[in-house]
Amino acid sequence: MTEVVFENVTKTYGAVRAVDGLSIRLEDGSFTTILGPSGSGKTTMLSLISGIASLSAGRIILGGRDITNVRAADRRIGLVFQSYALFPHMTVFDNVAYPLKLRRMAKSEIKRRVDEALALVRLEAYAGRKPKALSGGQQQRVAIARAVVFEPALLLLDEPLSALDRNLREEVRVELREIQRKLGITTIMVTHDQEEAMSLSDRVVLLREGRVEQVGTPAELYHQPMSRFTAEFLGTAGFLEGHWRDGVIETDGGCRFPAPAPPTRPDGKVTALLRADAVRLVSEAEGYPAVVTDVEFLGEIVRYSVELVNGPRLFANGPGTETAHAIGDRIGAAWDPARLHYLDMPVESRPREERPEAGRAHNEPISLPLTTERTAK
Repeated sequence: MTEVVFENVTKTYGAVRAVDGLSIRLEDGSFTTILGPSGSGKTTMLSLISGIASLSAGRIILGGRDITNVRAADRRIGLVFQSYALFPHMTVFDNVAYPLKLRRMAKSEIKRRVDEALALVRLEAYAGRKPKALSGGQQQRVAIARAVVFEPALLLLDEPLSALDRNLREEVRVELREIQRKLGITTIMVTHDQEEAMSLSDRVVLLREGRVEQVGTPAELYHQPMSRFTAEFLGTAGFLEGHWRDGVIETDGGCRFPAPAPPTRPDGKVTALLRADAVRLVSEAEGYPAVVTDVEFLGEIVRYSVELVNGPRLFANGPGTETAHAIGDRIGAAWDPARLHYLDMPVESRPREERPEAGRAHNEPISLPLTTERTAK
């Protein structure tokens, strides 16, 4: 069993806390992504897990073994670098065999394992080639084969798809997930790419300035973010801000929106998230009066930015088969109030003992009948 446990992991560089008291538990065989913007502590976490850097405080436990002070070479961790780091003078076979040769395995065992690893990434026919004769996607698959050939307890992926073009990224992403599932190896990926994190991961650890902002499944972070930072980092987000009273959110501009009861707040002030896939564009008479301010064609969908009259900016998705509205069009915006999700106070503002490790937000999912109330005049 290769469970990974981080207990109050902290790394400081002088007065800077690159990682600040991170405590999470990753299940055996899971695929976890450490996600966050530049400077959030992702690279530092990778260095701490792999043994490249030492902890300032805390512990890292891998498969029940405390590896905090174990040297990198003895941690049984496979690492796939962003730049692949293949030896250009070696063949594909020798690149993959390199970790086994370092461990002084018998030639017959090396051949067996390398053949299996190359078959896993579908590169058996390329064993005799040099890296320069391979495409970027093929080189990445060689790097993956080299990282798993010695049967590590943990696989680390450092921005594994960032050097590939979009089509290759999507292809290798599917292959990477298939390989991870086939091997059942506990995997941690570090990336700033939200799409990669959402599509590959069982769980996502979202970092912000060295601290955990939220941990949960991709669906939990997307649909039930606990903070505005999480909501905006994972997907297009519109917000209804105001005071909730008697089943209505009233904004400073005088707009009134039917809404379910939020978690208890002394002053009644709330911020509710409304995702683009929850908003429908209808006629002006059927919804809240709005003006289209931007149109983005994204292939499968068209994303509209709309400004409600005297109200907030929202986003709506339409089918990519047609652009039904243009900038300046007056339309109506409508949504099911049950699709609103209230944001809790920002994680960083809570006392440390109250910061949640789970992905579920404090307010339970809600279900209300469809209702529509026009903007107050």
